[in-house]
Amino acid sequence: MLWLAGLYNLAWGAFAVLFPSTLFHWCGMAPPDYLWLWQCIGMIVGVYGVGYLIAARDPRRHWPIVLVGLLGKIFGPLGFAMQLADGAVPLRFGATILTNDLIWWVPFTLLLWDAARSADAPASNTPLQSVAEALATRSVEGGRDAGVALDALSRSAPLLIVFLRHSGCTFCREALADLAAQRTRIEADGTRLLLVHLASDADAAAFFRGFRLDDVARIADPQRSLYRAFALGRGSFWQLFGPRIWWRGFMAGVVRGHGVGRLAGDGFQMPGTFLVKDGAIVAGRAHRDAAERPDYAALACSVRGPSTREAPR
Repeated sequence: MLWLAGLYNLAWGAFAVLFPSTLFHWCGMAPPDYLWLWQCIGMIVGVYGVGYLIAARDPRRHWPIVLVGLLGKIFGPLGFAMQLADGAVPLRFGATILTNDLIWWVPFTLLLWDAARSADAPASNTPLQSVAEALATRSVEGGRDAGVALDALSRSAPLLIVFLRHSGCTFCREALADLAAQRTRIEADGTRLLLVHLASDADAAAFFRGFRLDDVARIADPQRSLYRAFALGRGSFWQLFGPRIWWRGFMAGVVRGHGVGRLAGDGFQMPGTFLVKDGAIVAGRAHRDAAERPDYAALACSVRGPSTREAPR
């Protein structure tokens, strides 16, 4: 797409420099007296083309060129709309807006999206583990049960593991509020709660304290080894920014007052909720999108067995 954009800009810029009055004639307009200024615009457009050709060699590295180009393709139509409203230009003059600006919005946005995902991807040299291996090698780091291996914890009682995204996420704040409200029901049958997050333990403890959950078992996983073991990857555009996400974000953040905070962690990480028993997943899954709101209490009570209740006397 950047190769095409670069070649198009070079062609359009050369056309504006070599034949500055032609476009005005096509639109039924008298060419202005300052055609030299129009030729300058053509040179600027051509220079953008050179930038796009350079960026095409490595779009992730040269994302600022793509960003500047996208901003120009957004502000250009806005400027035309203002002049059209004032009657300064005819509507047919906007034909160039379609090919110069509008058709590039989607590909340039996708290029920036890819660059952002690539830049924000956490580096990890940790080999991918199975769930059983992850449970056996990781221990609770904060809250109650600190120092206890996850595998041992899951064999003493069902373990409800909630994987969060980041502390600034509206839906994570909503999830913590739900967990605080449902905690009595979750733990009534012996199920234990574990929160997995991407921040430092000190930051997580302060954040969870606002929801009266700072005593709950928690693990910091900035390298995402646990996330990867439970097959929790990074979300797609629709999973993170689709129409449903915006609507749920408005309802959770504004209407219900959960708000939004500073991003601390991987903004593209997907959440998930799992019920683990005897070292294996027995219920739960990766969330379909960032806005999914599971019934944690119902999930905690979905699997009951002899080990979840006191043995009869």
